[in-house]
Amino acid sequence: MQNQIQGDSSLQLSHSHVLFQEAQTLLPGGVNSPVRAFRGVGGEPVFIDHAQGPYLYDVDGNRYLDYVQSWGPMILGHAYPSVVEAVIEASKRGFSFGAPTQAESALAKLVIECVPSVEMLRFVNSGTEATMSALRLARAYTGRNKIIKFSGCYHGHADMLLVQAGSGVATMGLPDSPGVPAETTAHTLTAAYNDSAAVETLFRTYPNDIAAIIVEPVAANMGLVLPADGFLERLRALTLQYGALLIFDEVMTGFRVALGGMQQRVGIKPDLTCFGKIIGGGLPVGAYGGQRAIMQHVAPIGTMYQAGTLSGNPLAMAAGIATLQELRKLGQYEQLEHKSQLLAEGLQRVVHDTGTKAQVVRIGAMFCLYFADEPVTDYASAKRSDTARYARFFWEMLARNVYLPPSQFEACFISLALSDAMLEETIRSAELALRKTA
Repeated sequence: MQNQIQGDSSLQLSHSHVLFQEAQTLLPGGVNSPVRAFRGVGGEPVFIDHAQGPYLYDVDGNRYLDYVQSWGPMILGHAYPSVVEAVIEASKRGFSFGAPTQAESALAKLVIECVPSVEMLRFVNSGTEATMSALRLARAYTGRNKIIKFSGCYHGHADMLLVQAGSGVATMGLPDSPGVPAETTAHTLTAAYNDSAAVETLFRTYPNDIAAIIVEPVAANMGLVLPADGFLERLRALTLQYGALLIFDEVMTGFRVALGGMQQRVGIKPDLTCFGKIIGGGLPVGAYGGQRAIMQHVAPIGTMYQAGTLSGNPLAMAAGIATLQELRKLGQYEQLEHKSQLLAEGLQRVVHDTGTKAQVVRIGAMFCLYFADEPVTDYASAKRSDTARYARFFWEMLARNVYLPPSQFEACFISLALSDAMLEETIRSAELALRKTA
């Protein structure tokens, strides 16, 4: 499989290879999002034909256990019957109206019931739209300009946020992006993830200028980095002390590490929360929400302008409603926790048994395997991982029909569609791959 994808002339070229050659003449790098190009692992990407349950099927007929899950939203598994049915029924009534629908209120009500910090919600079309809108709202509400973000945390590709970003930017080796004017990021302050002392220094330096802190409560765009004990609590205390807002970017963690997101697990109520991924059941969607007093500054009731023709798209709303209704059923998160623990403990065991220098990190239905000597606590330590070893491991796992993120700096995801037997199969494949790449 690997040789075919990378173009071994002794083998018939794969259909993926042929499609990628064509795509490169039509799309920048042959893709519509950088990580898909497999630059972080070398070789060429696999083109997917369809997916069902826990599996992806590529255009060459290969089947893979999927731990990417469209970067998070397929928590029920691909093409989940009730979600598919909901989208089909919604599509029969029309694809888009540019007008209010009952489904928008129905999904908003579900999110608000699950996430106690959210009293009002505004739907958008992506995580990028959610974070940039939440930050604009924070500035409008506080009358301040500066924001604090953390190195390696990715909050979308808005200009002001492309400073020390992670994910695809880390994979591409671009800590910043050309095309972003210096003035655009002049008010963006950065600190190392888990370094609350640095945040305190920033507040002491700019006591009346900081509108908000935006943070991934679990950093999931430089691999998977858990918050240190007391880190998030200290951010909450500092924002209250200095009159700034605390924004949790739960695009990755929302409805994945718990029904109420990471904020439920740590017992912290942020002022604003950004959502994406799961709340659209895999269709393009995002949202930001929070306290009613803050959200009422959003147009048309307030003066902070933000709009979108496709916001609250009826197909995405239908998929989101069906997904959250399934997740609210008794025992779903206990199952996810069981599956996550089973896989993580198995990976930890084979890491030990093979003498591999690696770190296994997991929380809820998310995990990551870093090829690193030391625990990963921030972007600097994540970057010290052996990315070449990860690339070799990735291809060995792909050859064993396990689809992992094509970058060391991405999180892996677990779905309810994965059986215990499939997880054990993954662990066995990982042991073989680790031994072969030693």
